[in-house]
Amino acid sequence: MGTTEHPPPHRLRAWMLEGMSDMGKGGGLQGPHAQPEPPHKGQPWYRVMCLTGVDYFSTLGYQPGIAALAAGLLSPVATLVLVIVTLAGALPVYRRVAEESPHGQGSIAMLERLLTFWKGKLFVLTLLGFAATDFLITITLSAADASTHLVENPHVADALHDKQLVITLILIALLGAVFLKGFLEAIGVAVVLVGIYLALNVVVVATGLWHVVTEGHVVTDWSSALTAEHGNVFVMIGVALIVFPKLALGLSGFETGVAVMPHVRGGPSDTEEKPAGRIRDTKKLLTTAALIMSAFLITTSFITTLLIPERAFEPGGEANGRALAYLAHAYLGNVFGTVYDVSTIAILWFAGASAMAGLLNLMPRYLPRYGMAPHWARAVRPMVIVFTLVGFLVTWIFDADVDAQGGAYATGVLVLISSAAIAVTIAARRAGQRGWTIAFAVISAVFLYTTVLNIIERPDGVKIGACFIAGIVLISFFSRLARSFELRVTDVEFDATAERFVRDIASRKIRFIANEPDNRDVTEYRDKIEQIRADHEVPSQEDFVFVEVTVTDPSEFESGLTVRGEVMHGRYRVLTLESSSVSNALAAFLLHARDLTGQIPHIYFEWTEGNPFTNFLRFFLFGQGEVAPVTREVLREAEPDRSRRPRVHVG
Repeated sequence: MGTTEHPPPHRLRAWMLEGMSDMGKGGGLQGPHAQPEPPHKGQPWYRVMCLTGVDYFSTLGYQPGIAALAAGLLSPVATLVLVIVTLAGALPVYRRVAEESPHGQGSIAMLERLLTFWKGKLFVLTLLGFAATDFLITITLSAADASTHLVENPHVADALHDKQLVITLILIALLGAVFLKGFLEAIGVAVVLVGIYLALNVVVVATGLWHVVTEGHVVTDWSSALTAEHGNVFVMIGVALIVFPKLALGLSGFETGVAVMPHVRGGPSDTEEKPAGRIRDTKKLLTTAALIMSAFLITTSFITTLLIPERAFEPGGEANGRALAYLAHAYLGNVFGTVYDVSTIAILWFAGASAMAGLLNLMPRYLPRYGMAPHWARAVRPMVIVFTLVGFLVTWIFDADVDAQGGAYATGVLVLISSAAIAVTIAARRAGQRGWTIAFAVISAVFLYTTVLNIIERPDGVKIGACFIAGIVLISFFSRLARSFELRVTDVEFDATAERFVRDIASRKIRFIANEPDNRDVTEYRDKIEQIRADHEVPSQEDFVFVEVTVTDPSEFESGLTVRGEVMHGRYRVLTLESSSVSNALAAFLLHARDLTGQIPHIYFEWTEGNPFTNFLRFFLFGQGEVAPVTREVLREAEPDRSRRPRVHVG
């Protein structure tokens, strides 16, 4: 594979592309020239849990208030339904996802395997759009809620009035700065924030429960009001099931839990093919986080419903969006309340860290591989800048309003969980596990019901998700268009027969004939040679080797290339290749043949009939079309030195 040497990258460019698998090292070379990315040593599962926990646990900052607004006095019962769905539904689903997809792609990779060609790519792009909605809205919504806690603190309310948008933008910028510094720093910050926040919440919950016990009338008052409002327990359960979709934000941590899975250290005997220790520890991560969150969800919804006046939850009320902070100030004093506010602000701000980590793990695994993002999209720092700028845009569009972003957030969360449930149902069915298939099918139905109900009640979430999907599809299309003439072959391997053919012909002038395999009979090869000799006036004593490319999946962008040799009809030497694109495969083959023999190869084509624009679309979508000029263009981009470039002849 021949490209000329590039000068060493600029210091800033090298820093921006540090850690990328195929650029930023060795001069930005592509494919087999790329230096392998050093293995990630990983972190203990409980530290990585803190990274995903800043998203999951931080919902305690607003979840009790959301539950109170949605369900009123029924909030504890509705939250109990949420906890049951969490432990009996989402947790088993994502434990299975961790087992089936241990490299962080999540359910998207599981579903990708079910669909091929362009329909599979478009399906993945759609799911990536919802994933982007989930993760990016996590960043912007959490930062907006953190700024809400800050501007509503009684000590600074006057000074920071009407500054919420600016504060939110600053918080998002600080989050991006942490990831520009490095990922390990992000995990370290997450561990500290989660530890402090959970400890403070234990104090608030214990204090709240103490007041519920010592003020016994609040329980009887609540139960009496609940019975008067809803009648019997069956009506309560029915209403709780109806309002449950509005509480779906409490499920937000599972997708990020599997997205950051590659950063779990696992066991010493783990390999990339069989990371058994990583799978085991990720299951511990998911289970521990779900149990901690479930305990907090039940207790916090109970104490906030019983101890906070209902009017305080209304928009503009003192407990709106900050129910636990309200209790902290009311029962533990303003000093402790302020400490709790600071901790809540910090973890809400950093909740975007797990979402950012999920984006950085998910997007580079798909878009560059599809040719639908620039090379630098595999590097962390450029992507951090891109996601930060998109976060600025979303925040500006929604004016840092938490409620306005809630619908999009819930939609993204529910679509991803539903897709995960469907993926594990299919996986269980293929594995012949009838019991698990039925169980996962029921769970899928529950999440699909929740998703549909959420979309009906809050259609703005689908609209926002559609904008992200449209943006990803358009950017992906134009990126792939711009990268069409790249070499797109990661490595080339000749079998023994193919290498013998090439070395033998190298003793003379290397001449290949590009042949589109049809009947592959004697007549086809004989007529092709006669046509090439006539078109190019090649003497009869000159020798040829045929090269035939079979297009496999034209939607794939990069792939390896294996060249096999065979003798057809006892006299014609034929090299066969399989690739997603004829032209790119031929260019890679010619460069490798040149490097193998030290001779400049020649290849002969015939012109393809038809409209040039139509032929280009055939090349772009199906890997075929007008092969000769595209092969030459790929060679021109891959080898700037004309004297070393393989020769292309067209007749």
